[in-house]
Amino acid sequence: MKLYRRYFDLVAAGRKTIEIRVQYPKLRKLEAGDHIRFICGRDDVLTQVKRVARYSSFEEMLDSEDPVNVNPDSPRDQQLANIRRIYGPEKEALGVLAIEISLVGPAEPNV
Repeated sequence: MKLYRRYFDLVAAGRKTIEIRVQYPKLRKLEAGDHIRFICGRDDVLTQVKRVARYSSFEEMLDSEDPVNVNPDSPRDQQLANIRRIYGPEKEALGVLAIEISLVGPAEPNV
């Protein structure tokens, strides 16, 4: 699963423990215990899914999840603006996933 560098670095450092995605068909079966490999350029990090929560909107998700776990470097209103820049209204309408993750292995450069 691809991530922008700023979010990848937070995941790899263990500071971002909730990844936000829209509910694309391929993610609907995601559940606790599954593994996700996040990729940014040549770097990757393996995580395990601890919990998947489903919401109807980004606002509802940020009202329920601790924004510090989504992005410890940005306040809630900035997070909402950033998420909406990545996913337009038509994507948000698919439903929102808050995927709680934990690190399985450290980030390693691919050789």
